[in-house]
Amino acid sequence: MIHHLPDHIGYILHEQARVYHGAGAGLLSIKSFYNGSAHYAIGSRRFVVNDASYFILNNGQFYDIQIEADQLIESFCLFFAPEFADDVRHSISSGTDRLLAEPQSPRSLSPAFFERTYPHDQSVSPALMSLRVAAAQDQLDQSWMVEQFHLIMQRLLHMQANIYQEVASVRAIRAATREELYRRLHYAREYAAALFTTPITLNDMAGAACLSPNHLLRTFKQVFDQTPYQYVIAKRIAYAQELLRTTDQDVTDICFAVGFTSLGAFSWWFRQRVGVSPTTYRRQNK
Repeated sequence: MIHHLPDHIGYILHEQARVYHGAGAGLLSIKSFYNGSAHYAIGSRRFVVNDASYFILNNGQFYDIQIEADQLIESFCLFFAPEFADDVRHSISSGTDRLLAEPQSPRSLSPAFFERTYPHDQSVSPALMSLRVAAAQDQLDQSWMVEQFHLIMQRLLHMQANIYQEVASVRAIRAATREELYRRLHYAREYAAALFTTPITLNDMAGAACLSPNHLLRTFKQVFDQTPYQYVIAKRIAYAQELLRTTDQDVTDICFAVGFTSLGAFSWWFRQRVGVSPTTYRRQNK
């Protein structure tokens, strides 16, 4: 279902599906999914969006999306008109004198955001969830929706400003170089998060980021405080913990399901990370 707002603001797309494949380019948007995962591809880059995160996609960015699940997956996506995003940016970044003389942005260009998944937070997510609940209960009032779109865009822009503080920590001389390296390191991490259950390699991650393997290894550690392989292992062990708690799958089946090719390696890494064996963890957490 599409919930329309005035054309200069945007709209909401709220749907459910078990299987969906699509491609296209649209407006600046927030993608969120519940009760399962959606997989996005932008060229060689990969992203997975689920209950724990939302995904920001820039205006005009071409992408592929794939959903394949046994259960219904709920999608809740906000789309922002280019002039709306720029007007909000103009409002929060300009002085009062300029805003009195020039209430609307003269550019009408959508801001460029860091395209990545973001963990649900205490800033954007509460407003996003309020809209989702109202949509599910068929209680969307257009005037209220307009206010929520303004609130969410303000918070998105503040969040992006905070990200530039993270960018400043990247070791590079030029600001533009730091920003581009930061983007590419996140491309590598998103790729790993989407494909960690497969036999992913350092070369694969480096290719997704358009970096050499050694450059990725060095800078990934600097920014994320762990190596690419350590990140993959952490994702696999966290998923294994979830499966041990919530399913009755055999430990060997879980080992292969989360991406390990050796039961011995799985058990060793699990004990290193969790402190007990997979079998003991299951017994303690069932």
